[in-house]
Amino acid sequence: MPGPLHDDELLVDVTLVRELVDQTFPEFSSLRLEALQLSGSSNALFRLGEDLLVRLPRQPGGSATIQKEARWLPWIGPLLPTAVPEIVGLGEPGFGYPERWSVLRWLEGQVPAVPGPGAQVDPSREALGLDLAAVVRALGEIDVPSDALADPELSWYRGEPLATRDEQTRRSLHECREIAGLDLDVDACLDVWEHAMALPGSAEAVAPRWYHGDLLAENLLVRDGRLAALLDFGSLAVGDPTVDLIAAWEVLDSGAREVFRRAVGCDDETWLLGRAWALSLAVMTFPYYWDSMPLRCHSRLAIARSVLVDAA
Repeated sequence: MPGPLHDDELLVDVTLVRELVDQTFPEFSSLRLEALQLSGSSNALFRLGEDLLVRLPRQPGGSATIQKEARWLPWIGPLLPTAVPEIVGLGEPGFGYPERWSVLRWLEGQVPAVPGPGAQVDPSREALGLDLAAVVRALGEIDVPSDALADPELSWYRGEPLATRDEQTRRSLHECREIAGLDLDVDACLDVWEHAMALPGSAEAVAPRWYHGDLLAENLLVRDGRLAALLDFGSLAVGDPTVDLIAAWEVLDSGAREVFRRAVGCDDETWLLGRAWALSLAVMTFPYYWDSMPLRCHSRLAIARSVLVDAA
């Protein structure tokens, strides 16, 4: 099991998960259980047998996202052009663990490689760009019912106008200057951010639409270069979907990025706002996860550098 990532981290280990699974799903008691080393920052992940995944919130209050997925994913998932997690069942708190948790169907695939800034253009990656664009378009075309608009769990900062992140982004950039070993041109990042803040759309609200909210490599699976599955709908929300453009600066090279942009069909200003979202989410990662999640920071550094190359 990876070490704690948060000050309020809940204790989750194989022994606890075995007890929870066996009590709630006795039919799975004979299946092998093992912790996955690439568990995310929000949930600890355990593989159960060959076909199942157990997902448990790492922090108090995490039940909300587990319940949100159970409520909305069966409705959203069939409308998307790629596979999404199938929820087999939900578990209740127990054995001292205070949150709800879920058992999902295991999905095969690999996390896509991060090409990094200046990577040689690989035409085969264009197919992934088209697949990601299809997901973004499909999400934006799904009706937003009144009960979704009224659900507080579907309202999140990543669906608000970009300008609401100005103070936090500037604070993160300041903190980045103090991180030893972070090879990033913070002044250039600040220039990109200030340019985005001058765009009229940075402070304008838009009609709310569905968005994934965390469309990054760690939540994608690919097979043979094509998108095979979209994972972790804990960030699913309704609002401004511009944040879902962020994948373009992490998993796509410059050629595939342009293919993605044309396929999504966004205007120039929206594209620049999406680029600024990518930068903001990258730089806010370093102060919090620099020591605890080096692989995540490596990917986010690739995002920030790709943004700078793109903006040069």
